[in-house]
Formats: sequence, structure tokens, C-alpha cells
Amino acid sequence: MEEFLRMEHVSKRFGDFYANKDINLTVYKGEVLTLLGENGAGKSTLMNVLIGLYQPTEGSIYLNGKKVRIDSPAQAVKLGIGMVHQHFMLVEAMTVFENIILGDRNTKGVFIDREARKKEILELSARYGLDVELDRPITEIAVGAQQRVEILKALYRGAELLVLDEPSAALTDIEVEGLFKIMRKLTE
Repeated sequence: MEEFLRMEHVSKRFGDFYANKDINLTVYKGEVLTLLGENGAGKSTLMNVLIGLYQPTEGSIYLNGKKVRIDSPAQAVKLGIGMVHQHFMLVEAMTVFENIILGDRNTKGVFIDREARKKEILELSARYGLDVELDRPITEIAVGAQQRVEILKALYRGAELLVLDEPSAALTDIEVEGLFKIMRKLTE
């Protein structure tokens, strides 16, 4: 398999405390990895380094074999890294569609070609089995549907690497089964 991401000797220190020390991680295209560890083990800190919320104290990050510096979540998005946080980052006063296009890379000025954007989103939705109702308010959809919205948001922005922070924590058993089906489609 072809390497997509490599983190070499990554450390993150807060004062004298190491949240991560000398971490090496490689992710190959089409691979699903799980980071396991106790609360406070540094899993979220490592992912926050990967998505640019934190800067590593030491170490390097490589994408497709090229060394990169990820200064911000916006930079991570440009590099093809998307994250679905455990606590979703959705605007409750908006619809599913509005949440997905918020910050849309295709929007120029104040005008949005809603039909073109909806078509793109529906194509992504169908390709990956991410069934959502675009015109429903976020407050009216189940937690599993909100997670699908977050995944669609990341894919719509061009994510090639998708980080899911505790993806099954708030889901029912049936929603977890649906999530695993989605993950299989994504890796295909």
C-alpha cells in the first residue's frame, strides 16, 4: 500500500509535561487505523497536532512523502486532512446543506450556486452511502445523521485523510453499524 501520512518523532510538550513523546505513526492510503489508549494518553493531542490546532514541539510530518508544516486547521484542510470531532462542529440554526457549504471553497463573493453545490453534495452522499436530507435543520436530525453531515463536510472540502475522534461514542448500535459500512465505502 502507498504511504499517505507519516509522523516521525513527534512530541508535544506543555511546559515540562509531555502529552506526546517521540511518536511515530504511518498511515497508508485505504487504511483504517484506531488509536487506543486511556483517557489522558495523548490521542487527541496527537490528532490536534495533525490538524494544526497545536504545533509539535519536536518531530516532522510528511504527506505523500513531502515534509509539511501544518500551521492551522485551514492548512490541514488544504492538505487534504479532515477531522470529525467527538462534539460536532455544526451550526444548529442552519440546515444540513448550509452547514456543509459554510466556508465553501467554490463560493465567490456573496452569491452561491445552490443547485450546483447541492448536486455535488448529493453525488458525494451517494458515492459513500452518506444519506442526509439537505434541507432539514440540524436540530431536527439524529446524532448519526449529524455525524454523516460532518463526514460529508470534510469530504466536500477535499479530505483524503479523515480523522474521526471517538466516532461511536454517542451512536446507537444501529448507527455504529452504519458508520462501519460508511468506513468500508470510504476505504474502497
